[in-house]
Amino acid sequence: MAIIRLPSFISSVKQFHKLHSVPKGHLAVYVGETDKKKRYVVPIAYLNHPSFQDLLQKAEEEFGFQHSMGGLTIPCNEDAFFHVTSRLMNNL
Repeated sequence: MAIIRLPSFISSVKQFHKLHSVPKGHLAVYVGETDKKKRYVVPIAYLNHPSFQDLLQKAEEEFGFQHSMGGLTIPCNEDAFFHVTSRLMNNL
């Protein structure tokens, strides 16, 4: 299982939430492999699932948690993101 540095991650999320409106209990992420990334809002509960943590591990490896988008960027194609989040949505 991937280990995510939570203090750094939480700090980035708090900073992002100050700039952008996100419903309580949710997290905004940018998804895409190109310069045109799309913003999605997902439940924080997703952070506990191994499949979502795999996406976060990829994000940390590629970007760290401080980068120019100002929020968490997940470097995968949207189809892969939808596949993971749709399975999580069915499990919640």
